[in-house]
Amino acid sequence: MNRIPAPHPIREIAALREKSRPLGVVSAAVGGLALAVVLGGITFVFAKYGIRREDRIAAALQSRELFTILVSGGLLGAGAAALGFGTYRRMPTRVSREEAIAGAVLGLQAAICGLALLWFIQGDMERFARNFLSFEQIVPQYGAFLNGARNTLVLAGAGEFFGVILGLVLSVFTISKRAAVRAPVRVYINLFRGTPLLLQLSLIYFGLALGLGVNMSAYTAAILAFSLNTGAYSAEVFRAGIQSIERSQMEAARGLGLGYMQSMRYVIVPQAVRRVIPPLMNEFVILIKDTSLIAFLGLSYAQRDLFTVGSQGYSQFFNATFYVASGLGYLVVTLPLIRLVTWVEKRLRSDLVGAGV
Repeated sequence: MNRIPAPHPIREIAALREKSRPLGVVSAAVGGLALAVVLGGITFVFAKYGIRREDRIAAALQSRELFTILVSGGLLGAGAAALGFGTYRRMPTRVSREEAIAGAVLGLQAAICGLALLWFIQGDMERFARNFLSFEQIVPQYGAFLNGARNTLVLAGAGEFFGVILGLVLSVFTISKRAAVRAPVRVYINLFRGTPLLLQLSLIYFGLALGLGVNMSAYTAAILAFSLNTGAYSAEVFRAGIQSIERSQMEAARGLGLGYMQSMRYVIVPQAVRRVIPPLMNEFVILIKDTSLIAFLGLSYAQRDLFTVGSQGYSQFFNATFYVASGLGYLVVTLPLIRLVTWVEKRLRSDLVGAGV
């Protein structure tokens, strides 16, 4: 007769550590419910009242439904936070502790959102909606904002493209052992990193025209300034990426008969590029926002960027909704780019792992 083997004690302990506990589940559920009440309730109220007209937005913000939802969600979140933070130390398993902490954090988020919005709606919502959420004035300007978004992407994309190429070339000189090679590059990098971009735009556009008689359009001057500025920052990013590659990679490449520049081109730089994609993307997102600095150069109607469209709309209608629309436009432009680069970074990382590097 076959005997059933006795369970291994270590496996039993590991299994117990992975089991959940009712109190942890309750904490997580209450915290998630509280946050869902606050966020879902806000969505429901605005869907009911509508957001096309400023008076409807003001009515939604002043409605009894929203007040009730925020109070209920805030109190429920505070209860979840108290339950989770008060019990997670006494939970017997790792999973139950994580559930309690998750419930506490979710509840704290719901309580903070609820209390913050409760404080906010005590103000003059009609005046706020009239000055910041009058979207009916934005609809006729839809084409201008779309053209501004296109110009913003063109300026930032051109500046990033030429700046990355320049930075990659300069980074090779920054790691040179010869001081005579490094010094001019370091001066350039420190000059552009240590001075405001607004000053660089002014000197390139106004300074070259007044001092040297070099006349260029505001668009050309902006792309040149963005490229030179981005080149200084990306040079430091590439330098850090190149120096992060193990020395054995260079030694192996040289051992195979490759020269120094060939080793850099075929072995070191491709690996460094994969590592510096996240900081380069951060620079690109920053550059997209920095394109707003060209507003003072005096752009033509067709050359206006997102911020210039919003600024001129505010000057014309004296309504800050145009600035709100510009901010939303920047989010529409940057958030998909951030997601795209995250996806590319994951693909590159998987390729590196698959290649055995």
